[in-house]
Amino acid sequence: MAEDPYSALGLQRTATDDEIRRTFRRLAKELHPDLNPNNPTAAERFKRVTAAYEIVGDPARRQAYDRGEIDETGEPRRTYQGASAGRGGGPDFGFGDIFSDLFGQRGPRGPGGGFSLRGQDMRYTLDVDFMEAVLGAKKRVTMPEGGQLDLAVPEGVTDGQVLRLKGKGGPGLRGGEPGDALVEVRVRAHPHFKRQGDDILLDVPITIDEAVLGGKIEVPTAGGRVSLTLPKGTSSGRAFRLKGKGARNPATGAYGDQIVTIEIVLPQSIDDSLAYFLNEWRKKHAYNPGRP
Repeated sequence: MAEDPYSALGLQRTATDDEIRRTFRRLAKELHPDLNPNNPTAAERFKRVTAAYEIVGDPARRQAYDRGEIDETGEPRRTYQGASAGRGGGPDFGFGDIFSDLFGQRGPRGPGGGFSLRGQDMRYTLDVDFMEAVLGAKKRVTMPEGGQLDLAVPEGVTDGQVLRLKGKGGPGLRGGEPGDALVEVRVRAHPHFKRQGDDILLDVPITIDEAVLGGKIEVPTAGGRVSLTLPKGTSSGRAFRLKGKGARNPATGAYGDQIVTIEIVLPQSIDDSLAYFLNEWRKKHAYNPGRP
């Protein structure tokens, strides 16, 4: 005796048409024989859910079944004299569309009459240096099976961003298109630079005399060294913004800024002349630095 189509799909009779379609999509993807080549249990279950969807996946045939006009196989019951419930009496129940969505095929069947399947997406990771992520780079990914994949790391790529390489994944089955390669980028830490959004952060040490007297210093950026003017009396923690010296935003094409934070570093040894000068200076110019 044929199985009730609702039970075969694991649904109640009150399920909506959308719920039936979503459930069949999920089951078809899990159970398809080409994805389970040595699993007779999955193959049998696939036949059952496919037969069930033939009945309740088409609204007209579903209504006929619910009214008792056709049985679980789609055949008219003896008490029913009409012909509208047959395969030709209602709209297409959409196997072609469903398998096209699931497996990437252009039609419901591939060469030789079997369903064609889109190849699997393959996932990889790629470690890049901080500056390679900021400036972009050409890299090569070694795949588990030993092959290699060349790709361009775009300028401004962020840690954890996934690059999709169309058609570089697993091969399709029975004429299906290949899957994609999904490459997750992992950015190594830099000893000096940090990234915050599209801005690049850098702490720069200066000497006590540069802090007091001011002057020009050179600071590194992703694009090379630039000159930064320090005003007299520059304190530790003061930040300077270098416009456009940050990372490129891949979505907008705009560049962030580089934020330079000053850190005053005293000499390793304080000689007598410096100690005497500061001691005399403190007697006349003591001040409150704002300690809590």
